[in-house]
Amino acid sequence: MNAVGIDVSKGRSTVCIMQPLGVVVAEPFDVLHNAQELKELAERLKLLSGETKVVMEYTGVYYEPIANVLHNAGIFVSVVNPLLIDDYGGNRVRKIKTDKKDALKIARYALDKWSDLKEYIPAENIRKTLKILNRQYIQYNKLLVMQKNNLISLLDLVFPKANTLFTSPRRTSDGHEKWIDFVSKFWHIDCVSKLFLSAFKTKYQSWCKKNNYNYSDAKAEEIYEYAKTQVSTLPSNDSVKFMITQAVSQLISLLKTLAAIRNEMDSLSSQLPEYDTVMSLFGVGRVYCSQLIAEIGDVRLLTSRKAIIGLAGIDPPPHDSGQVIVKSRSISKRGSPYLRKTLFQIMVTIIQNQPENDPVYQFLDKKRSEGKPYKVYMIAAANKFLRIYYARVREALNAAS
Repeated sequence: MNAVGIDVSKGRSTVCIMQPLGVVVAEPFDVLHNAQELKELAERLKLLSGETKVVMEYTGVYYEPIANVLHNAGIFVSVVNPLLIDDYGGNRVRKIKTDKKDALKIARYALDKWSDLKEYIPAENIRKTLKILNRQYIQYNKLLVMQKNNLISLLDLVFPKANTLFTSPRRTSDGHEKWIDFVSKFWHIDCVSKLFLSAFKTKYQSWCKKNNYNYSDAKAEEIYEYAKTQVSTLPSNDSVKFMITQAVSQLISLLKTLAAIRNEMDSLSSQLPEYDTVMSLFGVGRVYCSQLIAEIGDVRLLTSRKAIIGLAGIDPPPHDSGQVIVKSRSISKRGSPYLRKTLFQIMVTIIQNQPENDPVYQFLDKKRSEGKPYKVYMIAAANKFLRIYYARVREALNAAS
């Protein structure tokens, strides 16, 4: 038995090789994440006599280069949750934190949990790319919120509440929103109020045609009358125009980027066998479908329905101490926050649409009628949704394989 503990860092890992009874075969040594050194490490481990198992912590994407190389070389690799390592062997008054000590600790963990270690299987290229795209989508969405808030605050100085003039949804083809395109042309109330109504209508109609929006005579009059009642705190000069149009330009660029990412995510997820099954679940559209598949991955790698609940971090951890048994606890949150957010958004969609024949809504409505608090019935419904997801998607994947 050769237990190899690897403490992973960015671009470098510390490796320790240990055998039963605490025999250290190789003192901790460093390996760079380049092709040559990873190949040499794989060859060194394959020369060890007896069975060899490698254990490393799940550390973002840093572990993937070394894990993939060793796995492809035919070496057993197990990637474990850092919390399991952190909780293991913590019987010291003062904790010691160095890469060498961590590598030794991981090797001891590997020996102790030898028969329970689960082999690491690299994610399919499509699933891996989809997950990274989803994380990029989330980051760009955060920037979008910031840029929108910035533009709205600027408009309060020149065209108050211009963002409320239209209720049109975001265009799926290019991501454009009508109010943002509108203020790129009519960036100040003077661009509307200082014109005659007929002149504004002509200008507005031309803008609608150019930007592929429907024109309404009544809407043009409504905007004109509204602009007449507003007061600006900044003049309509070139500097102010530059400030507003630059903010609009950045926002439009973000919207186009997000639309492109959404289309690419849908293109990738549609190539996976569970796509149609996930899309058939109520409350799931193209974006939520891609996000669910990205964050959950291949459900065949999950051991049970409980595992998918734990993956989302919406499982309440047990608490039993002596005669005190707590039956109601907060969720663990030891899972993907991105998956939890997507689940919450799907639950909101279900509540808004109230599909009477949907089992998730029926369960949610039952909990709500029992007087359960908002968070309780939302989490309970998300739990129900994941169990249905697990059963249906697993069945679809097994049928496709």
